[in-house]
Amino acid sequence: MTTTLMGALCGIVLAAGLLFVWSSFWETRPRQGRRSPFVDELADDLVAADFPRVTPGHLAAITVGAAALVWLIGYAVTSSAPISTCFAAFASAVPPAYIRRRSRSREVERRVLWPDAIDHLHSGVRAGMSLPEALAALAHRGPDGLRPVFHVFEDEYRATGSFTMALDAFKKASADPVADRIVAALAVTRDVGGTELGTLLRTLAHFLREDARTRSELKARQSWTVTGARLAVAAPWIVLALLATRSEAAAAYSTPGGMVLLLTGMVVSLSAYQVMKRIGRLPSEPRVLR
Repeated sequence: MTTTLMGALCGIVLAAGLLFVWSSFWETRPRQGRRSPFVDELADDLVAADFPRVTPGHLAAITVGAAALVWLIGYAVTSSAPISTCFAAFASAVPPAYIRRRSRSREVERRVLWPDAIDHLHSGVRAGMSLPEALAALAHRGPDGLRPVFHVFEDEYRATGSFTMALDAFKKASADPVADRIVAALAVTRDVGGTELGTLLRTLAHFLREDARTRSELKARQSWTVTGARLAVAAPWIVLALLATRSEAAAAYSTPGGMVLLLTGMVVSLSAYQVMKRIGRLPSEPRVLR
């Protein structure tokens, strides 16, 4: 018995030694600690939607809770697990969709206001104010919708006296690609100097006004198409919700054939909606700084 135990122990030690030798021939990359692009984009959407204290993990918990609540309500009404699962899956998409919609709405509102803020900044610089003073002044004299993010810059600059740290706080509070452009331009101007800041700001303001005008025209033309597509996707499921209140219909959809029909309908609905969104989506400006 002792001999067998010693033999097993020696085998384990030998296997561990061979594993360590084998693993030493492979290069291990250090973990970067950076989140995935999807999580980064979701975090930016939360900040832009005026929920800066909500993390992607919190949103995931809310999503799971909404799906579970809808499943319980659906099962209590229909007594059909497949139908309840379908509506729970749709409910799980509501919180992220709400955050994304609110974020895009705030981005559209701010896109109209950024040119005015840049004009105020340009006027302040021309009047002899320093860059930090001109940016801090926008917290009181800038467009109303952008004053909160400029307040962040003002508070950070007063607390630290560092223009770089204040710009970084402003960038995080904005979570906006236009703010990234302004931060990059001001940081380079501050570090290396130059006399082209006024020209750069005027050009950027003109470009943003033209971009906002073009986007508003395109959205106005495609709004009725998008609304019609959403109604077309939602209509069959509204009818299903009404039918599921009857026990005969709920029992029919609980059969294998009914579950296949529900699964096929869900796949077709989600696929068609995603294709519609991709076809009608306007090109979005990526963030250059995070």
